[in-house]
Amino acid sequence: MRVDLFDFELPADRIALRPASPRDSARMLVAPSTGDFEDRRVLDLPDYLQPGDALVVNDSRVIHARLAGRRLRGELSANVEATLIERLDALRWRALMRPAKKLSIGDRVRFVGHGGELDACVEAKGDDGEIMLAFELHGPALDAAIEQAGVMPLPPYIAGKRAADARDETDYQTMFAREAGAVAAPTAGLHFTPQLLEAIDARGVSLHRVTLHVGAGTFLPVKAEDTDLHRMHEEFARVDAATAQALNDARAKGGRIIPVGTTALRVLESAADDAGRIIPYANRTGIFITPGYRFRAVDMLLTNFHLPRSTLFMLVAAFAGLERMKSAYAHAIESDYRFYSYGDACLLERCDT
Repeated sequence: MRVDLFDFELPADRIALRPASPRDSARMLVAPSTGDFEDRRVLDLPDYLQPGDALVVNDSRVIHARLAGRRLRGELSANVEATLIERLDALRWRALMRPAKKLSIGDRVRFVGHGGELDACVEAKGDDGEIMLAFELHGPALDAAIEQAGVMPLPPYIAGKRAADARDETDYQTMFAREAGAVAAPTAGLHFTPQLLEAIDARGVSLHRVTLHVGAGTFLPVKAEDTDLHRMHEEFARVDAATAQALNDARAKGGRIIPVGTTALRVLESAADDAGRIIPYANRTGIFITPGYRFRAVDMLLTNFHLPRSTLFMLVAAFAGLERMKSAYAHAIESDYRFYSYGDACLLERCDT
């Protein structure tokens, strides 16, 4: 499909720079497959759930993936910045670095933060500023050093307007976060509070955890002119056997499977067989969902509002219908909804036509 079909104009003042407080007070646009849109709040989510439904959240935890430092080459040095985007092994990461043109294979980079410093060697260079870094530390010691030297990697549409600060340490982390490895938050989960979970539980809805370590490429606009020419960045995803069985049992009893966010949806669809049964899964996934895709594992979706021309807007267009989503986004813009990672939410019903 033509990528320009997924474009839309968004006023700059609709991009949220801070989350709603409390989190579940964020607005929620309810978009059933037919009929009128409803303007509600995330705290109203239990009203749209039924006993026996299964809510699925992503428990990935955001690491301090943004690092500032200096390239060291003999007597010469230069300021550089890295955003870690994918762990390759115990000591190597793929990173986006600026300015990449100042780096050559074999260069040493020293990252310095408030909590310490960390050295790495440039082992390879790729396209669009991608660098492979080999760190001097490895395993848990490297993880700890990254947390000390780095800062929270806010998305560019926020980071371009303000620096990360102490509030982001909690604001940009969901209450479900426990598996460290993401370099971007699974943002639909940011809306949840203990009080909301209590109301969901009282409704007779079960909560389940999956993992997808969100990479920076997930939120980037697609540069190709046709979706067939776009290459997705792969990310690690996991559904354990107990969770797979619980979700299959819930569906067998008539419950709906409702992922919180596109990342949880992508995990479930990656793990589902052709009959829609969820199989235990622990692998990398590059699943790319565009209109025409046949959903196998999910029935509704809670998600934020996404970037134009992004793979995430393509996914919601596939889930709820392209024209329906264009209308929903137009309604959201006209009604002053807040967009992107710290913005408001929408609850979508799957459209199978």
